[in-house]
Amino acid sequence: MKFKVAQVLTEMFAPGVLVALLLMAVGFHAGSWWGVGAAVFTAGIPMAYVVRGVRRGRLTSHHIPEREHRRGPLLFGLACAIVGTTALVLLGAPRELLALLAAGITGLVVFAAVTAYWKMSIHAGVAAGTVAVLVAVFGPVALLAVPLVPLIGWSRVVLKAHTPAQVVAGTLVGALIAGTVFPLLR
Repeated sequence: MKFKVAQVLTEMFAPGVLVALLLMAVGFHAGSWWGVGAAVFTAGIPMAYVVRGVRRGRLTSHHIPEREHRRGPLLFGLACAIVGTTALVLLGAPRELLALLAAGITGLVVFAAVTAYWKMSIHAGVAAGTVAVLVAVFGPVALLAVPLVPLIGWSRVVLKAHTPAQVVAGTLVGALIAGTVFPLLR
């Protein structure tokens, strides 16, 4: 039962899912549909790349459990985010959405760099970053989402995808990046 709950949490709150939903929420908060386009570039296209890698046998899972396999998809995701952000800047997307994209790009750079040496939990990092952004945008009511962060971290440990240290490090890095870059740029 515990394993099944962990699997469900890991899938429901996967980084691509959280990123897409957060971009749309911030886009709508800014009064526009720009978040949908941002979600395509930062979650949709990179996830399609990962799924293709799984189907071709280059990756074992869409969660990319092997540290040495993560760098390529992270760099591809980074390239997609940069292209998407550039397009949105040129098209006049809202500042709040661009600030979120800048925080996401910063996170991708940091996680890609660390991945060369160690495996931090991207699930935990994105979850913590999502909560930080939600609190910045929607205020204290968004603190209701805080319990999801340790729950997602717990799921990664139960599934033996990460050690507790990798989850804690991912959580702290994700919260720090989103909690500083986004508010500074919005």
